[in-house]
Amino acid sequence: MTALAGAGATLLAVISGAAGPSAAHRLLAALALPPLVALVLAGWFAHRRLLPPAAAALVLFGTAALLTSEIVHTVAAAAAFAAALIATAATLRHEAAPRAAWRDYVILTKPRIMSLLLVTGLCGMFVGARGVPPLWLLGVTMLGLALACGGASALNNVLDRDIDRLMGNRTQARPLAAERMPTSCALEFGLALSAFSFVLLASAVNVLTATLALAGNLFYVLVYTRWLKRSTPQNIVIGGAAGAMPPLVGWAAATGNLTLPALGLFLIVFLWTPPHFWALALLLREHYAAARIPMLPVVRGVRATTGQIVLYSIVLVGATAVPFLGGTLGTGYLVAALGLGAVFLWLAVRLRRDTTPRRAAFLFHYSLLYLALVFTAMALDVAL
Repeated sequence: MTALAGAGATLLAVISGAAGPSAAHRLLAALALPPLVALVLAGWFAHRRLLPPAAAALVLFGTAALLTSEIVHTVAAAAAFAAALIATAATLRHEAAPRAAWRDYVILTKPRIMSLLLVTGLCGMFVGARGVPPLWLLGVTMLGLALACGGASALNNVLDRDIDRLMGNRTQARPLAAERMPTSCALEFGLALSAFSFVLLASAVNVLTATLALAGNLFYVLVYTRWLKRSTPQNIVIGGAAGAMPPLVGWAAATGNLTLPALGLFLIVFLWTPPHFWALALLLREHYAAARIPMLPVVRGVRATTGQIVLYSIVLVGATAVPFLGGTLGTGYLVAALGLGAVFLWLAVRLRRDTTPRRAAFLFHYSLLYLALVFTAMALDVAL
């Protein structure tokens, strides 16, 4: 309870300070200090494994209080909250967890997936700002978004560790599936990254940006991973909303609000997700079946899946024209989007006519390049 009080008071202190120093902010900061000190004393006298994270939380919290530079204050406060969460999780352990390699922590964040999400978030910032956003804002937003994506991926590893053992070499080598890392460490890591992300974005950018990043995190972990993925063949259709959040995060960071043009960017990623993942599911159909995951190729067959891929591809190409029709982006973007979309649709139709692993793999890999290039075309359209 002491650890929870310290973490909760630290979070409230950081959020209250987002609008600048105030009496409420100073009061909440004062309330956070006693439980953090008590936790350090408990670690020193009785529970030594609590001492490192508790001491880190207290030192970082004190650093944030003493240093008034906005960036240093924010980063120190965010790190203090993350350390307080780690200390809280450590109080639930009965014994110390073994150490894990730093490479496994990196793997938990799924860097390849994160990189594409960061591209869409970055380009969303450019479109929202109608040009190049301030570099400090861009850097802080991308760091916060990266932490949110990495935290969500780590928590996804925690929840999926049972099915990862059943889905072949691609997932069996993951740290938790291969038992190279204790589940508790991955859980704490994911929570710490998610907490750091929220506090950093709420303090240095705005609360709307932090809330959108957290909403995407929770939707991916709790709605998609925990529920939809194992219960319905429409899992990736509905779950695609999580992957479509980064453009909204970027837009909100640049503008402080959400408008209809921002939802157009969300729609593009949302409609791109099903054909992208169904192409992969065609390649891994037997693995999904072995893990009892009701992906569309497993439940409805290959023919129905390729039909849905073509249908979503048509709607996707049409949706990429919406930013131009709404006046948000210009002709250069439209030409690039339609040209890239024509290739996407051609690959989808070709896969429908002759469904082979090679063609499914080609569509899957092209879809990654397609989304990155469409969003890059958006950024270039407003920056040049």
